[in-house]
Amino acid sequence: MTDDRAEGELDVKRDRMVILASSLGTVFEWYDFFIYGTLAALLGRMFFQVESETLALLLSLATFAVGFLVRPLGAILFGHLGDKVGRKYTFLVTITVMGLATAAIGLLPTYAQIGVAAPLILVCLRFAQGLALGGEYGGAAVYVAEHAPAHRRGFYTSWIQISVVGGFLLSIIVVVSTTAIVGKEAFEAWGWRIPFLVSLILLAISLWIRLKLNESPVFRAMKAAGKTSTNPFVDSIREKGNLGRILIALCIAAGFTVIWYNAQFYTLYFLQGAAKVAEADARLLVGAAVVVGAPSFIFFGWLSDRVGRKPVILTGFALTLVLLFPLYWLIAAAANPALERAIDAHPVTIVTPETCRYDPFSDRQDSACAETLEWFASNGLNYTRTPAAVAEVEVRVADARISGFEPEAFRAALDAAGYPETSDTAERQGWLVVLAAAMLTLLTGMTYGPAAAMLVELFPARIRYTSMSVPYHIGTGVFGGLLPLVSQYIVVSSGAVFGGLWYTFIIVTVAMLVTYFYLPETRGRDISG
Repeated sequence: MTDDRAEGELDVKRDRMVILASSLGTVFEWYDFFIYGTLAALLGRMFFQVESETLALLLSLATFAVGFLVRPLGAILFGHLGDKVGRKYTFLVTITVMGLATAAIGLLPTYAQIGVAAPLILVCLRFAQGLALGGEYGGAAVYVAEHAPAHRRGFYTSWIQISVVGGFLLSIIVVVSTTAIVGKEAFEAWGWRIPFLVSLILLAISLWIRLKLNESPVFRAMKAAGKTSTNPFVDSIREKGNLGRILIALCIAAGFTVIWYNAQFYTLYFLQGAAKVAEADARLLVGAAVVVGAPSFIFFGWLSDRVGRKPVILTGFALTLVLLFPLYWLIAAAANPALERAIDAHPVTIVTPETCRYDPFSDRQDSACAETLEWFASNGLNYTRTPAAVAEVEVRVADARISGFEPEAFRAALDAAGYPETSDTAERQGWLVVLAAAMLTLLTGMTYGPAAAMLVELFPARIRYTSMSVPYHIGTGVFGGLLPLVSQYIVVSSGAVFGGLWYTFIIVTVAMLVTYFYLPETRGRDISG
């Protein structure tokens, strides 16, 4: 495919190929990354041999977070290559590393087979995944944007944004399909490996398509003129005004990422834990919601070409602050009406000695009080903790008063108060769950859909790959990657099932203020220099 046109010139056939190749590769790469998050609860049981189910989940989520925390390093490494060697060849390398690391997880022996080496190797593979992803997004976004006409840049790059959702959807589809084919018991025994091994097929398809592409016209012109950066990371910091732009991009990236991870991962964990929805049903509900809300990425990318990036993103942040808690209240009420009625009628109060210390990261608690809090946390039950001058912990549910750690008595009291152990499918209002979760996806589309165009337009060409990748992956990798872990920790340590949402609320508030006061409007900028 020859390509002698400069940036901004319209070539429909070329542009379709560029968007298809970049987006499809991004779908596959995010599939590789998300498949772990989709199976986090199961992998916790496979690779972390601990007695506490709460600790197993937290350790699994911590390993999930490793892949995010390392992404800034990948952004520096591959950003350097992207700004020096070229956009195309860099994201060929990133997708290869990602595909091989993901497939290796599918071949990895479990803790029961090789002991502590299993989680250690798993962490290393997540490290490799995070490095690769640190270079993928920036490469794909820059490559598409540098081909796009200025008046369609938001629309073109929104396909990269929706590709991330596509990767999440594909991970759910493969997991659900594999479970249906081999059966739940076989899936938990060995079938969970199949979704990881599917990565090899996706890698082959991605490489075949991306090898057909040429280098971006902006980079070719810059290289021909001898204007490429010799040290992109250092130049990104030293370039006049660029450090400020990096900080702005970091804050905004953190904001739209926590909204996005709420719409996908946190909703999934919330349904399984707090609402007692079976894993398979939770995946289907969240998957359906993402399908309904996904077109908003394209729409808001297109809209940002007409009204500007800033007003669209700012509106999305503001609406998130207004709707975040009400949407989760609606999800909880619709997913398990019986549980909500029980919580309203007979809330659980746990009176604890003032010396009681509960550590969710400890495999064994050192007191009856801590064991009681652990039991309620592992069962995803909402409770109010009241420290008092008492010698022994006491659980109060309706008329029941239970002293000490008595799991059977806890369960009997909860049953008597109408607390269901699982969500009743006959009573569940699935359409309302999907609608509320789809609204979260729509809010993601408002803030994330125009983001790639905004980030590309914010930085000069010679250091663009590095300058946009580093803040994006700090914002998404650190603040977004910690969301499942930190939010779940807040929930299990406080007993408030909605408490984890404050993490998102605070970060989005900061992002909205930064957007309003510091983000310049970038729509229509010349990005050739």
